[in-house]
Amino acid sequence: MLGEPTRLELLWLMTRGPQTVTELVNAVGASRTSVSQHLAKLRHAGVVDVLREGRTAHYSLRGGHVERLVREGLNHADHVVSGEQPHQ
Repeated sequence: MLGEPTRLELLWLMTRGPQTVTELVNAVGASRTSVSQHLAKLRHAGVVDVLREGRTAHYSLRGGHVERLVREGLNHADHVVSGEQPHQ
């Protein structure tokens, strides 16, 4: 589930707070259909929540544990790619 680059980018964007589909589409440069399908998979996996306000849906990470997982996972990947030593 987390091995797909677009999903990782969507998750990273949601570490900043709730995002609408339009905001996510504009940020990742993918089609609305593609972003919606990725969000549906993330919701099904239990890592993303949706709050509907009228016709607008706001997607967010499901709690602080998921946010920390996303941040730490991407920070770890950055260390591996950059060669920076891991934290103790």
